[in-house]
Amino acid sequence: MNCILIDPFDSINLWPLSSTKPVAALRIGILSIEEKWKNLLSCKTSHLSNSVLNRIYSTIIDDDNFLISGNKLPDSMLGNAILSLKKNTALYSADQEFIAVRLNYSDTLNLLDHYRNGNFSDWLKSKTITTINTQLISIQHPWQIFQLNGSEIQNDFEILTKGRKSFAVSSDNQLLGDNLFLEDGAIIRCSILNSTTGPIYIGRDAEVMEGSIIRGPFALCENSSTKLGTKIYGPTTIGPNSKVGGELNNVIIQANSNKAHDGFLGNSVIGEWCNIGADSNNSNLKNTYSEVKLWSYKEQKFISTGTIFCGLIMGDHSKCGINTMFNTGTVVGVGANVFGAGFPRQFIPDFSWGGASGFTTFKFNEFVETAKAVMSRRNIDLSEPQISILEEIFKGSEKYRTWEK
Repeated sequence: MNCILIDPFDSINLWPLSSTKPVAALRIGILSIEEKWKNLLSCKTSHLSNSVLNRIYSTIIDDDNFLISGNKLPDSMLGNAILSLKKNTALYSADQEFIAVRLNYSDTLNLLDHYRNGNFSDWLKSKTITTINTQLISIQHPWQIFQLNGSEIQNDFEILTKGRKSFAVSSDNQLLGDNLFLEDGAIIRCSILNSTTGPIYIGRDAEVMEGSIIRGPFALCENSSTKLGTKIYGPTTIGPNSKVGGELNNVIIQANSNKAHDGFLGNSVIGEWCNIGADSNNSNLKNTYSEVKLWSYKEQKFISTGTIFCGLIMGDHSKCGINTMFNTGTVVGVGANVFGAGFPRQFIPDFSWGGASGFTTFKFNEFVETAKAVMSRRNIDLSEPQISILEEIFKGSEKYRTWEK
């Protein structure tokens, strides 16, 4: 079964998280959206994205293709509805939101052309339409990722552990509840884990170091670790190859990022290849208890999140120095380096260098050298297509770096 995950035209709503990758590649719960579809439909997947992202995330077409909206969170009812689609038939929600379509090779090529021209929705109206009356969950804004993380950890936990037995937990730990699952190679020593409030999933070769206190729902993905004495409130997800320490509350780290020292991080989403310096903190609640506003790349202004809890949204390859302070509802773009005393502005553009006392531009060639050094520590190369995508982001974000004028 061949599934193509279509990046929504309004994926800009999820920038900076989705400026470097398709929406379906984002992690929420234990798995990325793409991995959820793979598990549910037992399919192979590829992406249909804009021309820039397609340099890495290519589209694979077969004779029979299921094209699915990449920001939809799957469930069994939705999966069954997609599997039941006949060729040349599209699936919509009851309120006419596109979900999926099944097409042959030539029609898929036609859809790709219409997608790149920005009008594939009109083209789909020529197909047979069927609807499903179900509660459809779409990821449309960054704050939804931490808001929905608890239910998605629960869903993914059930999928990943069904019919399987957890590896043994060392007897020197204190366990509350029995909703805990360890993959092969996972290590937990001298820690307190409370799974009565939600499941706790410890991935392959992950380590919970001594003195950690964890309250579910929580996922520590493959080859990640909590440092000594880490305090974690769920729902929190630490993606693969990451390290965390200090205090975290309702945080999602996508992958390959570190917050390895003391300091607080709450109601936040951190991208890949990021680093949070020692004793850095973010505010996740305003003193006035009023709704938090967050920078919107689409609206070109701060918009209401509809919640009083919202912390830090940080794009890929961004970092902050020691003792950095982030105000409630701060957005840090891609490739930024934030440091210095005081609270920096609440929208920090891509490739910014500085803090509350002012910014300069992180020169692109210097950024690339830093990114290569960071990634090489995990034996991963920064590829030329990745560099070209980051360079497009650098050029496109120039208008936000007003100090360059």
